[in-house]
Amino acid sequence: MPLNTRLAQAADPIGSINAPVNGMVNPINATTGQLEGMLPFFNSILRLLFISAGLFAFFNLLWAGFMFINAGGDAEYISKVWSKIYMSVIGLVVIVASFLFAAIIGMLMFGNPTALLNPNLGPRP
Repeated sequence: MPLNTRLAQAADPIGSINAPVNGMVNPINATTGQLEGMLPFFNSILRLLFISAGLFAFFNLLWAGFMFINAGGDAEYISKVWSKIYMSVIGLVVIVASFLFAAIIGMLMFGNPTALLNPNLGPRP
């Protein structure tokens, strides 16, 4: 039997699409009030990345300090250690600056500095 004949015989060959409630998809769970979907997932991934980057920079600074103590006056080795310390501090500054940048954008666009850092799609106070 040809495909067009089968489609003509079917009551609803493609399926149905239901319109979202209130004109938009509601990402808030009605019982818990928590966000659902991709937004909390990406928020958790970003938090994990920031925590990992901060821990890496902290341990890198500790290791650089240990290397500095054991340098023994070798000028070339000390310059490598200072380079490692500078890179760790620059990494920490970039992490803090990204939070500051997100707070400024949140304040300018949403009137709330935590709008991007802690998203909430519920009613605004």
